[in-house]
Amino acid sequence: MNPLLPIRLLLTLVLVIFAQICAAQTGSSPATPDDKAETIIQKGIQAVGGPAYLSVQSMIGRGFFTEYRDGVSGLPVRFLDYIAYPDRERTEFRGGGNLVIQTNDRDKGWQLDVAAKTIKDQTAQQVVDFKMGMRTGFENLLHGWWRKEGATLTYVGRREASLGRRNEVVKITYPDGFWIEYELAAHDGLPAKAIYKRKVKNLDTDEMEEVTEEDRFYRPLLVGGVTAPFVIDHFRNGAQTSRVNYESIEFNKPIAESLFAKPASFKGIK
Repeated sequence: MNPLLPIRLLLTLVLVIFAQICAAQTGSSPATPDDKAETIIQKGIQAVGGPAYLSVQSMIGRGFFTEYRDGVSGLPVRFLDYIAYPDRERTEFRGGGNLVIQTNDRDKGWQLDVAAKTIKDQTAQQVVDFKMGMRTGFENLLHGWWRKEGATLTYVGRREASLGRRNEVVKITYPDGFWIEYELAAHDGLPAKAIYKRKVKNLDTDEMEEVTEEDRFYRPLLVGGVTAPFVIDHFRNGAQTSRVNYESIEFNKPIAESLFAKPASFKGIK
């Protein structure tokens, strides 16, 4: 008979009883990966302004939009953007003497082109693209709008961001299988990247193909108690396709309902 066996059994029993007592005192079970994901979201909310951020109902942004093709930037176009969260947006683009207005109001949208003298409803694909932008934005993650759609949250892990820096990665997965990975800086919780995959039509082959889309957020600045990125770069399959560069951002300014209404004519539009 091994004289140490009873002692080992006794020690094991003591450890089990101690763990049970600790669990009973705290009233909780050990943290799970999903709990960690929730903690990361809460840290992100505090990083961008906490209650001030959560109280944001609208945003008016001004700046320049630049398209990239084969790594080469085009000419920047001035824009004025009105957003009424979570699903209304009007963006005005001015450049080359022309004015183009794109407006989305929940499940519908319209587009106005002054040079072409056209006012028309958006195509079904344009509406889908708008909804995709709302679905993949950091506002969707931090405000928790994804919860209403039955999506699930999981913790992915840490990912290298730059020399000596890491990002915490959480993943939102919807019932239809669509997912987005959000990266938040491990050291301060600020939004860093949003990554997802989608199918788009290849203009050369006219066939649908799966591509990886990525938004990267830079130059965070404090505006009225809310920290917002003033530069947003978009990448497709690793190649940059656009840059949004804000000159100014205003939160919770009144936005007239008439801005989202489709105009009957060009009268008064300049």
